[in-house]
Amino acid sequence: MTYHIDDPRFLDLTIGSAQLDRLASGCRWAEGPVWFADSQCLLFSDIPNQRILRWSQDATGGPGTITTFRQPSHFANGQTRDRQGRLVTCQHGTRSVTRTEIDGSLTTLADSFQGKRLNAPNDVIVDSHGAIWFSDPTYGILSDYEGFQAEPEQPVRGVYRLSPTGQLDRVAQDFLQPNGLCLSPDERTLYVADSGASHQPDAPRHILAFDAGQGKLTNQRVFAHIDAGIPDGIRTDARGNLWSSAADGVHCFAPDGTRLGKILVPEAVANLTFGGPRRNRLFITATTSLYAVYLAVPGAQTP
Repeated sequence: MTYHIDDPRFLDLTIGSAQLDRLASGCRWAEGPVWFADSQCLLFSDIPNQRILRWSQDATGGPGTITTFRQPSHFANGQTRDRQGRLVTCQHGTRSVTRTEIDGSLTTLADSFQGKRLNAPNDVIVDSHGAIWFSDPTYGILSDYEGFQAEPEQPVRGVYRLSPTGQLDRVAQDFLQPNGLCLSPDERTLYVADSGASHQPDAPRHILAFDAGQGKLTNQRVFAHIDAGIPDGIRTDARGNLWSSAADGVHCFAPDGTRLGKILVPEAVANLTFGGPRRNRLFITATTSLYAVYLAVPGAQTP
């Protein structure tokens, strides 16, 4: 296991003897990991191959098994669970956010705003009140590789909030390409990765922070910069540290934005999530593969 240490506090979050396990390979662009504690399994997207895969822990402690959960997946990308444990998915192909019901059927939660189609919902989270927050960049309509090429209908690339009553609001829009998002453990701060530098090299490669309260976002500021590639998927741990995907692995930032260190991964990382019986295993989707590593800190509590 290889770490890059910027701050000694990083040593309290990592386990020196822990290995970076490669659990699966053969994807074209692995994304959207979501942990199911009740069944001890992980779902993740392989966007261009139009499938959602399921990784299940081997009872003997082996590498686990991979099966197909859904195919075609409508170019599924980011995923999470709602307060009832149902799967919530961003689908590039339908330019929508959907919910998988207990019987396996799909319910469309959002596919338009102010009478125009969404661009291509990318990543999604659910807060403790049941509100759904999602980003809407244009990646899924830029070509036919991760969706269906089309012109954007929304004039801006924003972040949206779907209230438990079904009201959809655009709560932020000052992005080139809003991507991954997560909440601080106390839900007072919403973090949003802006990955616009993927198509505009001189653009900022940063993570923004907002004060979150009563369904609104205020006090926008730059929280951290990524020095390798772009920020994509992001998550917080139980102590409020933020873990971000990057081209060279996973970067960890303290709540004040100080970079503590990196977990170096041999492929460019797209997304990540905490899981395992104690929520202290970091699952990493990285280009063609699914990786995992045990940490000394659990992830922030999620549905």
